[in-house]
Amino acid sequence: MKTNRRSFLQKIGLGSAAFAAAPLAVSASSSNATPAADSEEQYLQIGDDIAVANTSFGKIRGYQLNGVYTFLGVPYGADTSGKNRFMPPQKPSPWEGVKDTIWWGNTAPQIMDRRYANAHASFADHWNYDDVSEDCLKLNLWTASLGDEKKRPVLVWLHGGGFTNGNGIEQDGYHGENFAKKGEAVFVSINHRLGPIGFTDLSGVGGEKYAASGNVSQLDIIASLHWVRDNIANFGGDPNNVTIMGQSGGGAKVTCTMAMPAAKGLVHKGVALSGSMLKANDQEYSRKLGSYVLEAAGFAPNEVDKLQDIPWRTYIDVANKALDRLRKENPLPGFRGGFGPVADGVNVPKGEFFSSSADHTNDMPLMICTTFHEWGATRTNPALEAAGEAEIIEAMKSRFADKAAAVYQAYKSNFPGKKPAEIMTLAASSRQNAVACGNAKSKQKAPVYMAWFGWEPNLYNGRMRAFHCIDICFWYDNTDRMYTHTGGGKRPRLLAEKMSASLLAFMKTGNPNGAGLPSWPKFTAEKGETMVLNDVSEVQNDPDRAARTALPTP
Repeated sequence: MKTNRRSFLQKIGLGSAAFAAAPLAVSASSSNATPAADSEEQYLQIGDDIAVANTSFGKIRGYQLNGVYTFLGVPYGADTSGKNRFMPPQKPSPWEGVKDTIWWGNTAPQIMDRRYANAHASFADHWNYDDVSEDCLKLNLWTASLGDEKKRPVLVWLHGGGFTNGNGIEQDGYHGENFAKKGEAVFVSINHRLGPIGFTDLSGVGGEKYAASGNVSQLDIIASLHWVRDNIANFGGDPNNVTIMGQSGGGAKVTCTMAMPAAKGLVHKGVALSGSMLKANDQEYSRKLGSYVLEAAGFAPNEVDKLQDIPWRTYIDVANKALDRLRKENPLPGFRGGFGPVADGVNVPKGEFFSSSADHTNDMPLMICTTFHEWGATRTNPALEAAGEAEIIEAMKSRFADKAAAVYQAYKSNFPGKKPAEIMTLAASSRQNAVACGNAKSKQKAPVYMAWFGWEPNLYNGRMRAFHCIDICFWYDNTDRMYTHTGGGKRPRLLAEKMSASLLAFMKTGNPNGAGLPSWPKFTAEKGETMVLNDVSEVQNDPDRAARTALPTP
């Protein structure tokens, strides 16, 4: 049976922008820190000799805000345009003097048309987008100290947006200042190539020169981790204690990056929020897509290099045309395909990730979290909120076909007292993939911890619920900064204090315990131990297992 989440979401009123895993976001300046209302001292410091640090490519100068050293748009790779398109990332050219790093780096090439067309999405997610360019291999860094040799654990944030959209600052909740302010961690966020620019596999038509082309986006992430390894000690960080963390598409990047052989020694722990992957695209599929791209561009097999000369926006249109053709000619049940990591057996392994106790991932702890209502559809739809069972089951048919009624009844039984619209949302937001990832990882030596975020803000008449992306700002202690997700104030702040402390504990030790939440056991396939995060958090054993048995097999 073919399942199509996009058509289901569109039918029930959730726009494609939200489906794209938050690919979009008030101006970037709105992400800047806000001082306390009673602050009397100057809280921004910027000048010739303030926030100057060494990197392996030259000195950089940022600024100090609220006691946190801030560096934005730091190059970790060279411009990826022209002859570097589809090629593994190159190191940036060294510079003389001091480079000012006080503004965000370029957003990776992606379709920006009508990015702010949905007023409610723009308001709630507070999208931040800056200039778009293939010169996008930049990172942002926040630290409480420079070069004090304290060896703080390091967090590297991989943004959401599937593998196609997004950037390291797209939501205010991504901001690293508050997490770094406590002085116990260094926060890094990165931009990297996306979509057709980052994942067109031309190895089948272009030969050895393009052998890595299907995974250059993932290789960008590895390049950023090389930068961290070589430079983070200058910013008070420990290169031997690096946690990669991402949400939605970023969560899939986390598990994929962990599995890459090149991650050995660069990545020590992972946190995947509302997204994960256990297998990359089959290379037969990705190479066929690459050949269709060449045909859509009107080039012969010996003219692959000409693809490097097409303007990036034109190239994305050409590549998407090829993708549409592939989907029509080669429909795969339950799989829409697209531009994403390729199981080439060199950069990204073939087969299921975390399947061996003999590889480097065996020693990497993993934390997984999803939200109750990832694909909530009633925020701006009070009529759907009030719909009855028959109407909701009918809407669910676009997602579950003839199983819609059985799925509805299973979730209704598992979650008594919920409205029909809530039942629909819980089913559409199932933890099926997260649990599959946890089950796979639990067979290895390093532990896996599972969380399920159920906290709901009092916004949109209570219809926001625990939606896709809401938990990010809690992990980073940004609930007041990301007030359009939480409403701000004491209530979300209390949970954020516990969650951010637990994340920090996990970064330090691979164990999230001892930080304010109840005792958090390791996840096992037998019991499915899950920390349910809410105003009052508690551990439950696989709380939706009975409901999930009714879902179609992925």
